Amino acid sequence: MKKSLLMIVFAFATLSIATSCREEKTTGEKIEEGMDDVGDEIEDGADEVEDAVDDATDDN
Repeated sequence: MKKSLLMIVFAFATLSIATSCREEKTTGEKIEEGMDDVGDEIEDGADEVEDAVDDATDDN
């Protein structure tokens, strides 16, 4: 009983420390990160279109 109680207390302490150390992002940071991701995806799509156009013009 004493060991199981000690294990539960240790687990609770570990979880509370791990969650308190987590860095919380503000709404502005989340929006900025999302915009950066969208911008990266647009650039990737533009690069794919450019490669497709280059491949199509090379075949002719």
